[in-house]
This record gives sequence, structure tokens and C-alpha cells, in this order.
Amino acid sequence: MILIDGNKISNEIKNELAAETFEFVKNFDRKPHLAAILVGNDGASETYVGHKVKSCEQVGFFSTLIRLENNCSESELLQKIEKINNDPEVDGLIVQLPLPSHISEQKVIETINPAKDVDGFHPVNVGRMVIGLPSYIPATPFGILELIKRYEIQTDGKHCVVLGRSNIVGKPISILMSRKSYPGNCTVTLCHSRTVDLPDVLRQADILIVALGNPEFVKANMVKENAVVIDVGITRVKSDKTKSGWKLLGDVKFEEVAEKCSFITPVPGGVGPMTIVSLLRNTLFAARKEIY
Repeated sequence: MILIDGNKISNEIKNELAAETFEFVKNFDRKPHLAAILVGNDGASETYVGHKVKSCEQVGFFSTLIRLENNCSESELLQKIEKINNDPEVDGLIVQLPLPSHISEQKVIETINPAKDVDGFHPVNVGRMVIGLPSYIPATPFGILELIKRYEIQTDGKHCVVLGRSNIVGKPISILMSRKSYPGNCTVTLCHSRTVDLPDVLRQADILIVALGNPEFVKANMVKENAVVIDVGITRVKSDKTKSGWKLLGDVKFEEVAEKCSFITPVPGGVGPMTIVSLLRNTLFAARKEIY
């Protein structure tokens, strides 16, 4: 079993991005600029945005964090987005999700200029991805592809089973793993809560990508020998064995599943670190005008 080390690979990519950013600044006399909007004070969102801002600093980007109150109106948020859309000094824009219930996430996503949508959520970018045109790939699927490439995991002709059909991970990675390139050329099955005989379907996977949000759902008896397992899930649960009183669990019961795998990602330290560096990579694409 080979442990896929997302921390190691993400640090390698940060070093590569820092070198590329140095060249960009030398050629264009400015830094790539990522703007982030944070609505409210959700603890997890605060942590995620904080990591993104810190990572920008590490690779030499300029970042702007815009904070809005939890009770801000939808129109106020949309006005902020339009202002950034029209700011030539900002290359990429993200709005941290989830948003308060009175704000439409879809309306917010569709308001972001596709050329600055470095999260890759805008329907224009999703559509371009589906038909194989250059686009910003959503950060978590982008990170998964990079882990597969860097560990030289074979995908051609393999059966890839994706568990979870979210717009952020499940649907896009199912499309990307079926495309005619590497990583790709897989036969893909997309599973969800209504899938009949789910354990039997999971056992058919050469490559199993789990993005369900249900801690330790996948057990050893659901995975075939020598499968590649990519665990995207991360849930904070109470624990009396840690100093903090909490621990992080993936969607896969790691201790028992790992013994059957050829490759597996841990939680934490697997896919998570790759999400942020993928966002940075998209921002550098945006600064270079490589997509639009």
C-alpha cells in the first residue's frame, strides 16, 4: 500500500508556483491578485479562507479579503461581486461557501465573471469543462487529478467509481475521469444515495473516489483488492482521545480499508491540501490570461 501524501505534493506545487510567480512579476511588474468574499463568521469558513490567504502570501500572490455581515442582503453581495468583476487589478474571485440561507448560492456563482471564476463553479466554466475546452477546473477535482499524475497511477481503461454527486466534486470528477486524456480514459460509474446494491458497485472499482460527507461510510468489505482509493470527505467529530476534543474523519474507514489498497489518501493530509494549491494554480492561469 502506498500512502498518497497531499501535504508533500502540495508543498512541491507551492514551490513551483512561487518560481512561476517570480517570473510573472518580473515580466508584468505586478503580482497575481486573488480576492475572497466571506459572509458571516462561520468557523470552518474562517479557517478555510485563512489558509487561502496564507497560501497566497507563500507563493507571492496579493490577496484581498472582503468581509460582510451574516445579515447582509443578497443585493449587497452581488454589488461587491460586480465591483470586483470590473476591477482590472483583480485576477481571481472566490465567494466562500456556504452562504446564509437568504442568499442564493447559484445567483452568486452566476454573477461572478467566468474569466475570474477560479473556483470553476460558473456554468460557463462547467460547460467548457464538459466539452473539453480550456476552463477553470473546480479546485478539489483539479487536486485529485494532480495527485493521480504525480503518483503515476494508471487510469487508462480502468473502472472508476465516484460516490457522491455534488456539483463541487462528484459530478466534475466523474466527467474528468472519463475524458480522452491522462488522467482519464476510465469507464466511470457515478453512485449516490439511490444507487441499488451500492456495496456491490463499489467493489467493482479499480479507482474509488469518495465524496459523500458521511464519516467512515466505506468499509473494507466494499473495496476490492488493490483498488486506488481517493477519500475526499472530511468531518469533524468529537473525540476523548485528542487534546482538542475533536478529530477529523474521512468517508473511508482508513485503518481497515488501507490494507486492501494499492494507493490511498489519508484524512487529513490527502486531498485537502491539494484544493488550495489548485485554486492558486487557477489564479495564476487567470493572471496570465491562459483560459480567457
